[in-house]
Amino acid sequence: PAMASESGDGHATLKRCLAVLRDARNDSEQFAALLLVTKAVKAGEVDAKTRRQIFEAIGFTFPSRLLSSRQPPPGCPPHTFRALGLTLLACFCTDPQLAGHSQVLSKIPTFNEVLLSPCDPDSASMIDDAYQCLSAVLATARGPRELVTKGTVSALCQAYLSGGHGSDRALALLVGLLAVAEAKCWQRDTPQLLAVLSKLSGDFLEAEDMTKFELCEVLPHFIPPPAPLEQDSRGSECLRRVYKGLADILGSKLSQSQRDPALKLAAGLVQACGAEWIPAGSTGSKFLALLVNLACVEVRLTLEEPDPVEVEGKKEVVTACYVLMEMGIRECLREENPLLDEVQKMQLMRIMEEAFGAVIFYLRQVKREELQDPFIFASIRVLGAWMAEETSSLKQEICELLPFLVHYARKLFKEGSPSVSLPHAELGSTEGSALPQDALRFLLPGFCHLTAEDKPRDILVSEGAPALLCEYFLHQWEVLTSEPTAPTPLTSTEMSLQTMCGIFLNLVVTAPDLVRRDKSFSSLMDVLMKSLPLLLPQEHHLVLAANIATLGLMLARILAESAALQGTQPAKEFFRATIGFLSQAHTAQADPTSDSLAMAVSPAYTSAWDDIRELWFLGMQALAACIPLFPWLPQAVLQARWLEGLSELLSRVAPASLDFELIAAFQGVLVELARASGPCRDVIQSHQGTEWANLYGMAALEQCLAE
Repeated sequence: PAMASESGDGHATLKRCLAVLRDARNDSEQFAALLLVTKAVKAGEVDAKTRRQIFEAIGFTFPSRLLSSRQPPPGCPPHTFRALGLTLLACFCTDPQLAGHSQVLSKIPTFNEVLLSPCDPDSASMIDDAYQCLSAVLATARGPRELVTKGTVSALCQAYLSGGHGSDRALALLVGLLAVAEAKCWQRDTPQLLAVLSKLSGDFLEAEDMTKFELCEVLPHFIPPPAPLEQDSRGSECLRRVYKGLADILGSKLSQSQRDPALKLAAGLVQACGAEWIPAGSTGSKFLALLVNLACVEVRLTLEEPDPVEVEGKKEVVTACYVLMEMGIRECLREENPLLDEVQKMQLMRIMEEAFGAVIFYLRQVKREELQDPFIFASIRVLGAWMAEETSSLKQEICELLPFLVHYARKLFKEGSPSVSLPHAELGSTEGSALPQDALRFLLPGFCHLTAEDKPRDILVSEGAPALLCEYFLHQWEVLTSEPTAPTPLTSTEMSLQTMCGIFLNLVVTAPDLVRRDKSFSSLMDVLMKSLPLLLPQEHHLVLAANIATLGLMLARILAESAALQGTQPAKEFFRATIGFLSQAHTAQADPTSDSLAMAVSPAYTSAWDDIRELWFLGMQALAACIPLFPWLPQAVLQARWLEGLSELLSRVAPASLDFELIAAFQGVLVELARASGPCRDVIQSHQGTEWANLYGMAALEQCLAE
């Protein structure tokens, strides 16, 4: 009572209360002091120093006792002790160190339970305290994982859907949890999160006021990974509602503050499920065209006359527009079940060309100190998507930008870069690359096109791109060999390696002098010789193996005098693997139209043949060119018994089943072997070589065998 009468003098009373808490002889004295402490806490009279004093006076033990006690003091509401315990923990949790303490984390189930308890005037403050504790826990290092595993996602979903006291805080906490632990949340609580998405999408569709635009900001956080969308009918229904709601918004006259959230929401949907959420037919195609059009307009307005302050405030929405533009590129190139008709495709390509002109203009203004900005990375990534597909437009502008692109890609590769990506766009994603931000990965397809042309190739060479790409190839090869060996979908690492082989093939064909004088290509040859024998036993790497085999053969022609190719063990193993790849591509197969056998692609090669057919023929030409250069090579062919196998194959199949190109490929290799090696000539002749050479019209081989 004495303390209670002094409650008006807050700080003095608080000090006396803390003294009583430390020295209390029984629970009633401690309880009286606690009542005043919690009153001060709720009145906001506790600073950090006092909060720490309260904690030192009572620790976690007393709040834990209060939470577990079921017997209230005489004349008090049933949850009095629990309310006191929650208030104290909420007070402690304003200290980040205490919020992450195991004693607080162990109370997460209690906080969840409070959120879902019936709310009356007396318990509202308990719910507020529980939300405060959960919010503090979320901000700690261990907090998100603990919240997910202890059932907080489900509790928050139920609290939001019930619409009771604090439901808006439940939604805010869900947004925070999904931002840092999205995959784990969806993995554990898919049904509950879909129920929230269902409510949000329904509200979004029906809203006719500013709520619609507010929900544009919230919905991107609740777009699930593809699996829940595909496996649950509620997911597709949610997408339908969001599409209709977006169509309503984007079809109306909007202010910038209303349009930006809608574009970001659309970009989030595109990242989650491509264009699958947009219905087929004229309505869907018009919506898609409108979406890409709006994105291009936004990009041009922001970047064509860039004001630094304005660009800074628009980076997030422009990054979302980049996602929509990438979708536009894909849809304009889509041939199977396209959403757009040919006229729409042509119109969009023109509009996108103007937008990419603005992107290039912006990148040319970038200062050296701005290179760490994730927005620069996002801009280069989207430009890489355009360069990969559209090779004729903006050629001059891209050539002028190439020195900057090579410099930027080199800087990120050599130094690494903070893995920071802009919200909603994940444009810093580097799956499979093992680099924080990997700009080269997105530029490779465009570089492959450009190295086939004189002017851009000369610029790339003068900027040192070949040496950079050789280093990057070695890095990506190391990443690939560290990945699981089981068959998996094509990774970005493997795709990058294949694309680089295409770039190097262009350089080998068009710039052989560069290959001879640039030591990087000798290092590349070493990597190719070591990598092919490791790849070929694995059928799921056949396309990459075809690229490496053919590139290695083409390089070997030019680097024939290097010490590494003078009959060394790696060189012999490489050529042995190459011979295996080339020799096993064809087999005899029953011809359903006749009783004879026909030449056919081997079953192991069939699924990849469209991708490797040209490489196989180029590899045969390159092998033929290598035979006179390496005196030990015919012996490797003899050891592989390729000549015997090919002779038997040509003797068994119907000549009509071979086209001229295939006959020429076989003849090219056979002639060089017969010229270079007496033993090879003897094997061919002893297996009726003269007869089948005549049968297949291999005049050059016939002549060679007759000499």
